Amino acid sequence: MAYNFKTFNRDQMYILPPSMREWLPKDHLVWFIIDIVSQLDLTPFYKAYNAQGMGNAAYDPAVMAALYFYSYCVGERSSRKIEKNCLESVPFRIISGDLHPDHSTISRFRKKFQKELADLFKQVLIFCGEAGLCDLRTVSVDGTKIKANASLAANRDEKGLEREIRKYLEEAEALDAQEDALYGSDKRGDELPPELATREGRLKKLREFKEKLAKEKEQKMASQQEKLEKRKQEEEASGRKKRGRKPKTVEKVAQETEEKAKINLTDPESRIMKSAQEGHIQGYNGQIAVSQDQVILTAELTQEHNDKKQMLPMLEKTLENIEPLLSPEGPDIGSFLFDAGYPSEENLASLIPEHPEVIAAVKKEWKTRKGDNILPLPLTLTAAMACKVRSPRGKALYAKRGSTVEPVFGQLKEILGFRRFSRRGFLACACEWKMMCTAHNLLKLWRYGIEKVQQKVEDIAMQMVNLTESRLKAA
Repeated sequence: MAYNFKTFNRDQMYILPPSMREWLPKDHLVWFIIDIVSQLDLTPFYKAYNAQGMGNAAYDPAVMAALYFYSYCVGERSSRKIEKNCLESVPFRIISGDLHPDHSTISRFRKKFQKELADLFKQVLIFCGEAGLCDLRTVSVDGTKIKANASLAANRDEKGLEREIRKYLEEAEALDAQEDALYGSDKRGDELPPELATREGRLKKLREFKEKLAKEKEQKMASQQEKLEKRKQEEEASGRKKRGRKPKTVEKVAQETEEKAKINLTDPESRIMKSAQEGHIQGYNGQIAVSQDQVILTAELTQEHNDKKQMLPMLEKTLENIEPLLSPEGPDIGSFLFDAGYPSEENLASLIPEHPEVIAAVKKEWKTRKGDNILPLPLTLTAAMACKVRSPRGKALYAKRGSTVEPVFGQLKEILGFRRFSRRGFLACACEWKMMCTAHNLLKLWRYGIEKVQQKVEDIAMQMVNLTESRLKAA
């Protein structure tokens, strides 16, 4: 009996295709990323290199930027894994031009050009608009808590920092005594082993953290003292005491600050934040504004625990970002939609007629649906907004918020796996957040506008050819 199996030979030798263009289909994400990056203005990157061509050869910023964009689009942010993929993965070999940068080079490029990489967000957004995306009939704004590359257990209050400092001082004294016994007490300080130098550096950091907490306490005490004095002046001017809860004393504020103020030893710029899904986390607050077709128009990072202070900044930053997309013949900007975490009487009072329409829930959504639409007296801006949201038109518009912005967070966290920052420090994490949001927009553009983008690339290439020919004829 003869089995009819497919034949195979693991020792078979093959002749590889002579062109990388034959390695992957024409509609693969790799070619799309390469086309996009070829049209971006990378001048700020090139300014950092020696234009005379002296020194060791460097990796072209166009190659490195494309490598980062593709990596983020497929959910890979580890420089070591990117290095490995540049050796083993066909798409990574193509995007890197079959070069093999090591993880140190990849990491240094991201660190050196973190601002320039983040600034490419706007250029990609313009591509989205020109491809026919960025439906501005509604713009939904929301925030999400993202874990920092740090642990909650690494937080210390002022007393905790004092204990850490005492611990390191005791360790340093014990090591000094041990070395005196071994080598004698007449040695210079520069013979000390690296462990002590590291310990001294960490001790310096701990002292800086302690000074920072002390400064924060002083600022809060000064602010409370100013409030008390202002209240006293108002009461003296009116001749009667103000109603409401009695303000805290300066001493009480100082005591509460000592108990609550903490700093993280791993990422001092991260904050303890409350997450609806995970309780308290050590992290940052990522803010986005999303068009009706789920293109991210604005991506900002903040250290604030809630969204109250983000309403006006996100509104104005979004208007700034989408300005290049607007034209006199184009559609007007529609309504900005905010959930209950954003509005306050002060925020609503800060809106001006030139701003687009704002629809913001002032209560939880289930409370908004349950309430009636009767204007309360006295009428405040918050009460008027609550009635606006409960109106038939307000309900229809506000219902679009959850179906536009929430799926974007799901895409970033679940599909791309972005649940924790891989870098430390506010500026580094802000760059990483914008790069992830840029990756989201690139994927949207690839899925829905790839033909238009490719046509634009071809048109620009043809324009360059025509320009070159006309110059040759003129010469």
